[in-house]
Amino acid sequence: MKKDLLPILACPVCRGDLELESMEERHEEVWSGHLTCAACKARYEISEGIPNLLPPDRAADKQDK
Repeated sequence: MKKDLLPILACPVCRGDLELESMEERHEEVWSGHLTCAACKARYEISEGIPNLLPPDRAADKQDK
């Protein structure tokens, strides 16, 4: 995920601002980490450079399948 996308991303649950915690970066992009909503505290994983912005209840449904 490119860091310059952060200002245009919003929490899909409450539309709050997202805060980035980068665990690994490659070529100036976030490869792994997570985004956390400053308002509702929902958490979204970043894996292989792709943020999973499914709402937490939908992400749990997807893992069950």
